[in-house]
Amino acid sequence: MPRRVLLSAASLLAFALAAPLAHAAETPPPADAAAAPDAPEAPNAVDKVVVTAAPYAVSLDTVTSSVNVVTRDQLDVAPPAGIGDMLNGLPGLRSTFYGPGASRPVIRGLSGPRVMVLQNGVGQVDASALSPDHAVASDPGEASRIEVLRGPSTLAYGGSGIGGVVNMIDDRVPSTPAANGPEGRLSASASSVDDGYAYSGAVKAGKGPIVFAADFSSRRTDDYSIPTAAVSDRLAARDGLTVDPDHVVKNTDVEVDAYGAGVSWVHDRGFIGASVKKTDTTYGVPYEQILAPIDPDAEGPVSIHLQQTRYDLRGEQELDNPWFEKVRVSLGYADYEHAEVSVEDGEVGTRFLSHGTEGRVELVHREHDGHQGAIGFQALDRHFEAIGDEAFVPSTDIKEYGIFTLQRLDRGQWGIDAGLRFDTRELRTPTETRDFDNVSASLGVFYKPTDALFTALTLSRNGRAPTEFELFANGPHPGTGGFEVGDDSLDSETVTSLEATVRWKSDRLRAEGHLWAAKYDNFIEEAPTGAVEDDLPVYQYFQTKADFHGAELEASYEAWRGASQSIRLETTFDWVHGGTDAGVPARIPPWSLGGSVVWTAPRVETTLEVRRVAEQDRVATFELPTDGYTVVNLKATFKPIADSPLRLFIDGRNLTNEEIREHVSFLKDIAPSPGRSVRAGVAWKF
Repeated sequence: MPRRVLLSAASLLAFALAAPLAHAAETPPPADAAAAPDAPEAPNAVDKVVVTAAPYAVSLDTVTSSVNVVTRDQLDVAPPAGIGDMLNGLPGLRSTFYGPGASRPVIRGLSGPRVMVLQNGVGQVDASALSPDHAVASDPGEASRIEVLRGPSTLAYGGSGIGGVVNMIDDRVPSTPAANGPEGRLSASASSVDDGYAYSGAVKAGKGPIVFAADFSSRRTDDYSIPTAAVSDRLAARDGLTVDPDHVVKNTDVEVDAYGAGVSWVHDRGFIGASVKKTDTTYGVPYEQILAPIDPDAEGPVSIHLQQTRYDLRGEQELDNPWFEKVRVSLGYADYEHAEVSVEDGEVGTRFLSHGTEGRVELVHREHDGHQGAIGFQALDRHFEAIGDEAFVPSTDIKEYGIFTLQRLDRGQWGIDAGLRFDTRELRTPTETRDFDNVSASLGVFYKPTDALFTALTLSRNGRAPTEFELFANGPHPGTGGFEVGDDSLDSETVTSLEATVRWKSDRLRAEGHLWAAKYDNFIEEAPTGAVEDDLPVYQYFQTKADFHGAELEASYEAWRGASQSIRLETTFDWVHGGTDAGVPARIPPWSLGGSVVWTAPRVETTLEVRRVAEQDRVATFELPTDGYTVVNLKATFKPIADSPLRLFIDGRNLTNEEIREHVSFLKDIAPSPGRSVRAGVAWKF
């Protein structure tokens, strides 16, 4: 590693340590300050703290880049789905949608290994980032909160979050006491489009410092209905197909079961606890529905059986230290298996195995005079193996270590955010080993000329090491419809990005906008070579330069306010443009514009939503264009008992029965999104 980089890293870490030292020397905290019963609220206390953005408290209103938070109240009434489909429609987010069983987020046009999906701040240790037909091993129904980060705020999580970070936070390891007796939640719903039902729940109880928690989530769906034939007119015309006219996407049934339990010792200055979770999922993979198969020997319908057992250790402890306020620890071990099973005869084809441990330790500086900061350490040790006819990647051992610091100076009207991270990653197969070192850094400045207006500008540089697929793949991969060939000489991918953020908050209006641009060196892409192997087109990984830029907007305006009722207007917009030296990148989402009218009364809330997604005709050489669509949704929640935590809800989606094909999905031309659906349910907290 270059000496100047090591000196730069050492300098910023020295600043991270020296700043709180100087502060502590100036004004050491009184020994009994924490125990003072009438102490005033800390000046930096915030209501909406973003847990994922930094180890210290940062308000959602003052984060210097783009963040969304999905609360448990929203999850209780949201359609049960994979994490990609759950978040689809937030500004800058789409879903890979490989049928209802598998979906991952697409963030600002990037997906797969460039988007990290975390559980309580550490990785899933699954295989979902490696292929779009691989489901994430955690279901959103388990979460108490989901946070989505884009842009520079992802630095603390390493290169695999170069495109974005999604953190599913649960309460399986209790961090607070059950002070008022048992507390928990229950929710259940049923849907018409797929004859589906889902339910989930959680409970926390304890006595004294010992607190127990348990949770579960389950969903079942059958093949879902659509307003047209599954195969698109474009694909049928290009390939001369005679399509199955059924208005059903076959082999899309889903069974998801997840349950877990944890126990903690919670005391006045922190907690320590452990949990275990079991996930068992079976889902069908959509296939090309045609009446006259071109290849009678082609593989028949496949279902995927995913199992994972996960163990977590989490803790937080306040420190009697002049430099650091607290230490936070997260450690997760997971054993994952994913089997591809023939629907016709039950024969197991390929199995993907992944087991490993990932952990984080974060030391949070004592806040002083507007300065906050933390240093952290992260480590990953994972073994990946594929077994079977389509095992096109050799067994690989992955080790990764990272050290980072985040610093924030808030002077009220202006401030600075800075971060620095160094990562080292090793990928070892039976025949070769590759090592990568990456340095990531960010610097942001923000200015608040008035209480209503917040502006920020952030510059960052991030590095990402190639994955085992990108380096070592060599074989058929039906999940992406190609014979994939890696390149073991690939270098790290780096991106330099600039993001401008503006927020406005007044009595009736809240608005937030982002303009961003990202310039990639050694952008890892794959493209067809023109060759054919195993009846599949050959795709070769290579590196090129790439430029992405885009915009996001969300706003909410209270148009009318009565004594106990209100009408709120909401809108969202996103747009992304990508280009490489090799041409247009694959699966770039088109722009979208959404608008909602929300009527709120003491016991009722209704939302009418209309969302327009544009056509995408700017496509890669091997892609087909995708038509745009307009979707109309209407939902309502009702409290049958005033001031009660019991809620009933009904949700009508795609009410005009529109044909919806997501351009970012590998299956867009054989598996459109569901047609008209009505879902009803109940949610209760106690």
